[in-house]
Amino acid sequence: MDKLRRVLSGREDNEELGLTAQVLDASSLSFSTRVKWFVICFAGGILCSILGSALLFLPGAGVKLFAVFYTLGNIAALSSTCFLMGPLKQLKRMFEPTRIIATIVMLLCLVLTLCAAFWWHKNVLAIIFCILQFLAMTWYSISYIPFARDAVMKCFTTCLN
Repeated sequence: MDKLRRVLSGREDNEELGLTAQVLDASSLSFSTRVKWFVICFAGGILCSILGSALLFLPGAGVKLFAVFYTLGNIAALSSTCFLMGPLKQLKRMFEPTRIIATIVMLLCLVLTLCAAFWWHKNVLAIIFCILQFLAMTWYSISYIPFARDAVMKCFTTCLN
């Protein structure tokens, strides 16, 4: 416990920085503040996505509201990790070679969902782009778990064969 206090207070200079110390160095916010805002932002994202899904069945503007709230929910959930590692480090990690395709597909689907709902007025296309958003966000998220994408690929190839 004393070692953790030394690391968190910055008094330990000789040893390699642990994960907590690296997170603390990411911004000027305290660790507890960053964790609180991460939870708030992530929970808000989930709430927006659930609200959007509930609004899907409203007659008239239901698909547009769904597209907006679902997209805002994904943006909030994605940006919540900026509180943990800092925005610059988050952007660098998003565009690493292992996850650049998932990032581009995810961001493209975010934009295309809103375009389909508001400019093209294609409700079915907006729903398809929301599904692609979900899949791209899932693939992007599991890229942070070691060997998770390999396990998913192996599972799918096993199921298909």
